[in-house]
Amino acid sequence: MSLHHHHHHDHDHDHDHDHGHGHHHHHPAPGDNTRAFAIAVALNALFVVVEFVYGFIANSTALMADAGHNLSDVLGLLMAWGAAMLAKSKPDERYTYGLRSSSILAALANALLLLVACGAIAWEAVLRFSSPPPVAGLTVSVVAGIGVLVNGFSALLFMAGRKDDLNVRGAYLHMAADAAISLGVVVSGLAIMWTGWAWLDSAASLAIVVIIVAGTWSLLRESAQLMLAAVPPHIDAAKVRAFLAQRAGVSEVHDLHIWAMSTTESALTAHIVMPGGYPGDAAIDAIVEELRHDFKIHHCTLQVEEGTTDHGCVLHGGAH
Repeated sequence: MSLHHHHHHDHDHDHDHDHGHGHHHHHPAPGDNTRAFAIAVALNALFVVVEFVYGFIANSTALMADAGHNLSDVLGLLMAWGAAMLAKSKPDERYTYGLRSSSILAALANALLLLVACGAIAWEAVLRFSSPPPVAGLTVSVVAGIGVLVNGFSALLFMAGRKDDLNVRGAYLHMAADAAISLGVVVSGLAIMWTGWAWLDSAASLAIVVIIVAGTWSLLRESAQLMLAAVPPHIDAAKVRAFLAQRAGVSEVHDLHIWAMSTTESALTAHIVMPGGYPGDAAIDAIVEELRHDFKIHHCTLQVEEGTTDHGCVLHGGAH
C-alpha cells in the first residue's frame, strides 16, 4: 500500500509541475525536431563522403567546396541537435536555468563555423584561378545533382520548426543554401563540359562563398545579440513596458529587462510600483499569463513596490 501511495504522490507532483509550468505546452518543445535532425545528419554525413571522393577524382574544387560546406552543415546540425537536447535539461543548484542557453552558443558557433569553411574554400578557389586543372564536368554535375535532392529533402524536414527556433532556422538556412549551391555546381559542371573552361569551377566556388556569407551574416548577428542578453527580435520592449504600465494600480515601471534564455524561450524581470499595495497573487498571475500569451515571454519575475523608497537598480546607477 505504501508503495502505491508513494507512486500516487509522485504523479501528483508531476501534475503540479505541469500546471506550474503550463507555458511549455503552448510552445513547440526543442525536441520536436529530433527526427528531422537524425535523418538530416545521417543523409548529409553519407553524402559528404561520396561528394568529397568524387570531387577528388573529378579534380573539382567546386565539388570539394560543396562537400566541405556540407560537412560544416553536418557539424552544425549536430551542434544544434545537441543544444536542443541540452535545452530540455533540468535546472540544478549551479545551472539554475538548466543548460538552455547552450542553444544560443550553438547558433553562434554554427555561424562562425560556416564563415571559416567559406574562407578555406575561397582561398583554394583563388589559388586555382591562375592555372585551373582540367575538371571532369559530367561527374561534377551528377554528384552535385544528388546533392540538390539530399539538401532539398533535408530543408523540408526543418521547414515547420524554423519560425520558433533560431537553431532550426540555422539548420533550415543551411540546407536551403546547400540545395541552391549544389544546383550552381550542377550548372558549372555542365558549362565546363560545354565550353571546356576549367576556371568556371573556381568561379562557381567563389559564388558559393558569397551566397553562404550573405546568408550566415544574419544568423551571426542575431545569435551574438542573444548572447549579449538583447531583447529577442520578436518582442517589442516598448509595448511590454506600456502593457505593464497600464495594469490597474501600477503608477510606474522600472528596471525592465527582457532577454533570451535559449533560442526558443524568453525571460523578463521588472519592478512595478503599486502605491495601493500588493494586489494579490491572482492579479500578478493574470499579468504573467498575459505576458506569456500575448508577448511569448515564458519566465516572468515581477517585483511589486509601494513607491515609498527608491529601489534603484545597480545597472541604472540608482537614478530614475
